Amino acid sequence: MAITNSYMQRVMEQVKQRNPGESEFLQAVEEVLESLQLVVEKDPRYEQYGVIERLVEPERFIQFRVSWVDDNGKVQVNRGFRCQFNSAIGPYKGGLRLHPSVCASVVKFLGFEQIFKNSLTTLPMGGGKGGSDFDPKGKSDMEIMRFCQSFMTELCKHIGPDTDVPAGDIGVGGREIGFMYGQYKRLRNEFTGVLTGKGLTFGGSLVRTEATGYGLCYFTQEMLQCMKNTSFEGKTVVISGSGNVAIYATQKATQLGAKVVALSDSNGYIYDPNGINLDVVKQIKEVEHGRIKEYVQRVSGAEYHEGCRGIWTIPCDIALPCATQNELNGDEAKVLVQNGVMAVAEGANMPSTPEAIAVFQENGVLFGPAKAANAGGVATSGLEMSQNSARLSWTFEEVDAKLQEIMKNIFHNAYNASVEYDCPGNLVNGANIAGFKKVADAMIAQGVCY
Repeated sequence: MAITNSYMQRVMEQVKQRNPGESEFLQAVEEVLESLQLVVEKDPRYEQYGVIERLVEPERFIQFRVSWVDDNGKVQVNRGFRCQFNSAIGPYKGGLRLHPSVCASVVKFLGFEQIFKNSLTTLPMGGGKGGSDFDPKGKSDMEIMRFCQSFMTELCKHIGPDTDVPAGDIGVGGREIGFMYGQYKRLRNEFTGVLTGKGLTFGGSLVRTEATGYGLCYFTQEMLQCMKNTSFEGKTVVISGSGNVAIYATQKATQLGAKVVALSDSNGYIYDPNGINLDVVKQIKEVEHGRIKEYVQRVSGAEYHEGCRGIWTIPCDIALPCATQNELNGDEAKVLVQNGVMAVAEGANMPSTPEAIAVFQENGVLFGPAKAANAGGVATSGLEMSQNSARLSWTFEEVDAKLQEIMKNIFHNAYNASVEYDCPGNLVNGANIAGFKKVADAMIAQGVCY
C-alpha cells in the first residue's frame, strides 16, 4: 500500500524535508499515514483542522548533555533525549532507552509509535519517549548509578506525574529506574509516581516486569482464536531477543501450551529442539548478565549459531520478534512463510521491515503490529500510575486480569477498525486507525494549540 491521497502526500513530503536522514522516524510516519488515508478520505475534519500536520510534529523535543565520571576518574559525555510527542489524551508516557543506537531519529520514531500504542490501551496517556546513547554493557553498578543521576538531573526539569511519566526500555530495568527515581526524589523533594517500573518497595506494580511479554502472548492468543480458531497449544514458537520481553513471552507461551525452541542476542541465537529451559536463560541473562551462547554449555542437545538473524530460518508456527527495530526483513519473512509460519506478532518496536509485513500479509499470515501487540508494558505502567495516584497496591492476579482484558480489547478494537474501513484482518491499518481516532478527536476538541 502506498500513499495516494494528495493531502497525506503533502504531509509526508513536509516530514521528509524537516527530518532529513531520520530513517527510522520517516519509516514509522509513512506506515501510519498509509493507513490513515482511509480515515481522512471519509472525514474532512482531519484535513480541515490540520490534524495530520500537527500529529507528525513533536510538541517538544529535548536534547541535553549528560556528563558523568567513570571508575577510573575520567569524565565521559553522552547525549540525553526526551521527545514529548503528543499530550492530547494524557500526560506524556513512554520509556527511556540506553543504547549506542539512540539518536534523534530513533527517539522520535519510538515517541510517535507510542502515541497510538497508548491510545489503544484506552488509558489516559499521551505519547513520549527518551533515552541516551550511553551503553550500560560492561559498566559497573557505580558507573551506571552516576550516569543515571546525571541524566535525571537534567530530565527532572521536564517531567512530573501529571506532565510526563517515563519508564524503562532497552538498557533500563529496575536498577536504572531505582537510581533515576532516587535522584528525582532528592532534587524535587517529593515522592510521586513520576516513573513507572519502580521496585515494589517504593510504588512499583506487580506484573510490570512480565507485562510486555505476557501482553504479547495474550494479544496473539486472542488473534489466533478469533481469526484462525486455534491457540498456542501444541505450536512451535521462535522468539528473537533474550531480554525482558523475550523471557516473559517465552514463559507465557509455554504456559499456554506452546514449545519455544529459540532465543537470540546481538551475537547469535540458540536452538533447543526440546524447548527452551527458561530457568537457565534467567540465570544467564538476569542474574549473571551473560551472553545467550552460554546456554549450550548448560543444556545438552542445544545449539548455538553466530549471527542473530539466522534465527528466522528455524521452522515454526508462530514467530515473535522481540529484539529491536528492523530485525526481520523481506527475505527472512519469505523463509518463515516457506517453513509454514501461521502467525507473527511484534514484541519489539517496529521489528519487521515494510517488505516483511507485505510478505506476511500477501501470504495470509496473521500479523500483529507492535503498537498493538506489545502494548502490555505501557498498559501495566498505566495501571502502576493509577495505583500510585490512589495510594493502592493491587495483587498480581488483579493486575494480570486487567492486562489480559486490555490486550483482548486492543485486538478487537484494531480488528473492528479494519472491518469498518474495508480492510478486514489488516491489523496494521486497524491499529493505526483505532489509535489515531481517539487522539485526533481530542486534538480537534482542544483547539489548534494542541
